[in-house]
Amino acid sequence: MGGVRDLESRTFGFVRDVRSFVKDPPKTLANRLDSFQLIKASGSVEANYIEAREGVSDREYFYRIKVYKKRV
Repeated sequence: MGGVRDLESRTFGFVRDVRSFVKDPPKTLANRLDSFQLIKASGSVEANYIEAREGVSDREYFYRIKVYKKRV
């Protein structure tokens, strides 16, 4: 297991892969709306992980990780 850096790179990779994925489907209104929501959701996963890493206390860290795991 790679630890913290591995999780960080996997989280970033997920965001990058989602953005790459939404470029392929036809540009219908439904696809645009779904793509927008998917991009927002993938970004919030990374944001929650970053917040967890920068937590002030152990309690805050574990709370943020819990939120992060819910989103994944």
